[in-house]
Order: sequence, then C-alpha cells, then structure tokens
Amino acid sequence: MAVIAENYLDLLQQKKAFANLATIMVDGSPQVTPVWFDYTDGVIRVNTAKGRVKSRTLRPGAPVALAIMDPDNAYRYIQIRGRVRQGVEQGADAHIDSLAKKYLGKDTYPFRQPGEVRVMYEIEPTAASGMG
Repeated sequence: MAVIAENYLDLLQQKKAFANLATIMVDGSPQVTPVWFDYTDGVIRVNTAKGRVKSRTLRPGAPVALAIMDPDNAYRYIQIRGRVRQGVEQGADAHIDSLAKKYLGKDTYPFRQPGEVRVMYEIEPTAASGMG
C-alpha cells in the first residue's frame, strides 16, 4: 500500500475536493467520472448505486486511478493509482449520507432513488504523486 505524502492529506481529509476516478471498461477503454470520496485508514472509499457504470468497472482487483485537484488552487493536485479492494452493500447507505454531509452539508443523501441499492468501494493506493 502506498503512503500518501503528508502535504497532500488535506486534499483527502479536509477539503471538499472531487476525485476524477478512472476505471477500465470491459472492452478495455478508459472511463472517467468525478466522484465524492473519503479517505480513512489509508483507503479511499467511493460510493455508487448498483447497476451504474462504476458498479460494473469497480470489480475487486480492478486497477483505478484518481486525480484530486485542490479546489483552492487548480495547479495543486495528487494522483493516486490503486486497486479495488472490495465493494460492499453493508454500510453503503450510511457512507453516502456521510459524503452528502461532507459535500452538501446535508445529513442524508438527497438524490436517493426508490429501490436504489448503494455500494461502497474501497480502493487501496499502490502509488501516489502530486504537484504543488
């Protein structure tokens, strides 16, 4: 597991920075989506609804990359490469609510759809580099 340099931890733990998450489609083509995330115990966690593109590309062991730009300085960012550790439904609803609190200041995720099943994915960093 890669160690994230201390001077970039604010992007992962304090700021409302979005991560541009790159995954690989079944046909081998890249796919990029801006996502909410959190960082805890050395693991990046993202959340999506079952059936969406991300839920199909974020398979255990799948390689991913994230570019996280400082919302206060576009010339400062961290790039993280890693692998999906796991995707779990248990705790995913509480996780998306915590992300809604971080990004929107709301106690519950306001965009939940009827019958939606949330999945929380853990990404283990294998390499990290930054600028700024």
